[in-house]
Amino acid sequence: MRRKPVTRRKPVIRRALAVLLGSSAVALAAGAALAQPASSDLVEKGRYLATAGDCVACHTAPGGKPYAGGLYINFPGGIGKLATPNITPDKETGIGNWSDDDFKRAMHEGITKNGSYLYPAFPFPWYTRLTDDDVRAIKAYLFSLEPVNAPRKPADIAFPFSIRDGLLAWRLAFFTEGRFKPDPKASEQVNRGAYLVEGPGHCGACHNGSKLVGASQWSGYLEGGTIDGWYAPNLSGDDKEGLGLWSEDQLFTYLKTGAAPGRAGVVAGPMRQVIEESLSKMSDGDVRAIAAYLKTLAPKPTYTPDVKSDFKQASSAPGADVYLNRCVACHRPDGQGMPGAIPALAGNGAVLAKGPETVIRVILGGLDAKGEYAAMPAVGVGMSDADVAAVTNYVRQTFGNQAPPTAEPGQVASLRAETQTMLAGNAPCETVSNPTLAEALKTADAAGQLKDLKAEQMLPRIATLLPAVRQAAPQASSAELVNGLTATFCQVADRNATGLDWPTTLGSFAGVVYGQIKTPNRAEK
Repeated sequence: MRRKPVTRRKPVIRRALAVLLGSSAVALAAGAALAQPASSDLVEKGRYLATAGDCVACHTAPGGKPYAGGLYINFPGGIGKLATPNITPDKETGIGNWSDDDFKRAMHEGITKNGSYLYPAFPFPWYTRLTDDDVRAIKAYLFSLEPVNAPRKPADIAFPFSIRDGLLAWRLAFFTEGRFKPDPKASEQVNRGAYLVEGPGHCGACHNGSKLVGASQWSGYLEGGTIDGWYAPNLSGDDKEGLGLWSEDQLFTYLKTGAAPGRAGVVAGPMRQVIEESLSKMSDGDVRAIAAYLKTLAPKPTYTPDVKSDFKQASSAPGADVYLNRCVACHRPDGQGMPGAIPALAGNGAVLAKGPETVIRVILGGLDAKGEYAAMPAVGVGMSDADVAAVTNYVRQTFGNQAPPTAEPGQVASLRAETQTMLAGNAPCETVSNPTLAEALKTADAAGQLKDLKAEQMLPRIATLLPAVRQAAPQASSAELVNGLTATFCQVADRNATGLDWPTTLGSFAGVVYGQIKTPNRAEK
């Protein structure tokens, strides 16, 4: 499946790099011993490690200043939520009074400056693997930032989970302090990848089977699991639901870009932000090391592949009619999609996952363009919960897929309430993050050209506008052009002018832009 344009700063525990839950202005006692000013090399090393851990994702509230905290993190099981703290060097509301030892204790032991236990939403069970030097570097980088005065927002955690002393039992059962130990039988590259996965990357915070037991032996290491309404896939060597059939080169490309030639599917959900803010900015050597390590993992299947009796005859199976009416034009009768344009559903990792959550959310929220792939309209907006569940089960049980058909209308209803995207029409219009493309759109007067556009005007107007934008931003990728023009159209369009519902209008517009990029000059200028 292709990626979902998630609202930035989605509260996902996976990206809670430094949720120093016990910190507070009261606890930051004045006069604490502070480290000497760090060297530029140490600060740069810390910046890189903070990028590898995607610190900024959790420690920046929507519309807030980077690292100033304020993003609410949801606990699994509905036990409550808490806001991430300010980790800028502000001495009143941040960590400006923390010593090197204070910071190290939080990262390695899960204990804050005032001695209270940290909730495992802060992934100290993974950060305990970090070397002392790496922890010191991260702190040096954070202390190089501009201080921001941003008081901590109140937590909302149900009793008895709100009592921190009760975390002692959890720690005794599931937390073991200790630094990363290289495997003497593995290569230097594989050990580097293992360190990044188990330490700063804290991949298991999403991809472990259990989210409540930290990095313990009971966690279901990287076998996949549900996280904040998505299904983080199995990363083991299993051929069906894992990475067994992926090459290292394919995995490297996917981790750097969100798509890989020869593999069905495009990144979706929270992993989109991880790639954009973290993996894509890491060195090729480190990302290749991660790929090399993941390819050493043994297969760990989490279900027995099987086609249920109702789906033995695909043409009459539950959901077949929905697929025919809603999906077949792009994904084709055989589920193979269109190579290089529409991802295949057959053999798609998201489709083959144990849980159906990601498939459901992609149907409901759509996906913006990624790599060379087109955007996917939010087709589920106009579908009933029963139809979304039926077609989800259908694609998971046909085209050679044998994933459990467990989607239900009630589950769809719950995920519908959580799925807010621009393409679904229930989230703000996105912005253009590429500054060169943003300037090119402005120079070409894209906003003026697209304002009050009617459906019949889309093709000729885009055919005229697109060459001017491409000339001004020649390095912009196909996906950036599709997403940038669609976001601009979203911002200025008259939503009643096309005669179509808004999600259909946006999806149609994105499709026309993609078509003109791939097959230009089809319309009269």
